[in-house]
Amino acid sequence: MGQEDPTLIERARRARRIARNPKQYKVCCGCDSIVAAKVNLCPNCHGYRFELDSDYIVEQAKALSQREQQTVLYEDLL
Repeated sequence: MGQEDPTLIERARRARRIARNPKQYKVCCGCDSIVAAKVNLCPNCHGYRFELDSDYIVEQAKALSQREQQTVLYEDLL
């Protein structure tokens, strides 16, 4: 049996935290990233439109937890 990818394990852990309390998060309509509800601009794409539906947030968290990160983050550019 192969070893599990630690990155995917961490993403699954975050997805569970988001699913337990989706009201603390929202999904960016520009890049589909999940961000804190208090954010006004997406830190990844600087988008300002967000999906607030709890069911959608949970589904997006599940989807993101099952694949590798594809978004380029600011830290990646440094």
